[in-house]
Amino acid sequence: MKQSIPTIVITEHDSTAELLKLYLQEFDVFSFLAATSDYSKAYNGIKELSNSLVIIDVSDYPEQALNFVSKITTEFPDCRVIALSDKPDVDLVIRAMRVGATDFLAIPVIKAEFLGVLGKLYNDLTGGKQKKSKCRVITVYSNKGGVGKTSIATNLAYELAKITKENVALIDLNFQLGDVTTFLDLKPSFNISYMLQNLDKINEDFLLSTLEKYKDTSLYVLADPPYFKQVDDVPLKDITKLFNILRDTFSYVVVDTSAGFDPKSITALENSDLIFLVTIVNLPAIRNCQRCLELFDKLGLDSEKVQVLINRYMENDEIKAEDVEEAIGKKLYWKVPNNYFTMMSAINKGVPVSNVNPDANVALSCKNLALMVSDSIYRQNLSKKNGMV
Repeated sequence: MKQSIPTIVITEHDSTAELLKLYLQEFDVFSFLAATSDYSKAYNGIKELSNSLVIIDVSDYPEQALNFVSKITTEFPDCRVIALSDKPDVDLVIRAMRVGATDFLAIPVIKAEFLGVLGKLYNDLTGGKQKKSKCRVITVYSNKGGVGKTSIATNLAYELAKITKENVALIDLNFQLGDVTTFLDLKPSFNISYMLQNLDKINEDFLLSTLEKYKDTSLYVLADPPYFKQVDDVPLKDITKLFNILRDTFSYVVVDTSAGFDPKSITALENSDLIFLVTIVNLPAIRNCQRCLELFDKLGLDSEKVQVLINRYMENDEIKAEDVEEAIGKKLYWKVPNNYFTMMSAINKGVPVSNVNPDANVALSCKNLALMVSDSIYRQNLSKKNGMV
């Protein structure tokens, strides 16, 4: 006999509740418990359940509704939430997904779409499908040293973990001169050479217990080897296998590479969903960026997944952002402002820049970059749904 999933509907509108009740009766593994507009009653009902589904209409009071979604998904990890609205604009959908909603549907609810969502949720709640979203591998790269690549990778990974509350892995693939652990003041017990030598033993529990967790966040760090000779003879296929294993455990994997076109870095680039090519605004760096883009093209890397990011940008600089775009023949994805003293203070203290001054322009830029990266996943999914964009 199939497991029954108790379901609570929260809405101000009786017509919406009745329609959902009818649809739920057709999918008999979901049992309709109650419809209410009272969040306290709904909360008291949810806390008495194990696996459960909450369908919440956020049309009338979105702020109150989204706060409730955040509360129940944080306190009750076995509760899944479908959010509804008669005004499903992109920003509202993104906010709902970010606070924990599993899916978002427009009102009036389309029966086929609703039943499809229920099917996915049933598999999730009963163990038929463990992962709720596809992992995204983001590699931060530069073919020129000294442009702040590691600071971008470290702060991006930290902000992604803070914003999404999902598991994020930060991988130091700079086997000769890795600095990630220095930037976060970590002394990990295990490093990437150990992982590469024990690929057959690695699973989700192993990774989450072995990788160095950064303080009380969901950021996990895989450090560079203390002696680079430990990974001199690592087959490139093992690096690819490690990436595939990480994808099964983490929602985001941020990779910091060496500044060069060594085979290990190229393997990371080929296994990435998004590549940030980091540069700064001066003629040698821009010329290097041009050459790098040309080489990426020869390697067959998708130009859409290669995005150029300027670090230490100054608005009043002699060379403007538009000049850089014209020179490289590509739009810039992001500009991280120059704030030498705040960034150096963070590096010297071994903490993310937002821990030094969360209101500093460079800290806000790193936070907004992480928002841009995480939101783009929701936007891509929404673009496939009619009426959502």
